[in-house]
Amino acid sequence: MTSQEFRNSLRDDEPSAGLSALLRALWWDAKGNWCRAHEIAQEIESPNAAWVHAYLHRKEGDAPNAAYWYGQAAKPPCKAEVEGEWLEIADHLLALEFHG
Repeated sequence: MTSQEFRNSLRDDEPSAGLSALLRALWWDAKGNWCRAHEIAQEIESPNAAWVHAYLHRKEGDAPNAAYWYGQAAKPPCKAEVEGEWLEIADHLLALEFHG
């Protein structure tokens, strides 16, 4: 799946079958369901999950919590617009999932 296909899937009512949990979390976040996205992200223990978790807390305005999760992801706190970070994370996860 390409980045554009992933973004196009936001027109659907449910995420595409076969997406990883973290891509589903980003999908739900983009659909306006922050809580569902957060529920998914907090259930996974990995640097990529921590990155998604950090992004979600940054988006909600909880900078201290976001900073903690950026640390868990071994990433500096993001300074870009949240939409730009969403795209960066999505592209990273799509590359891992669909391009090895």
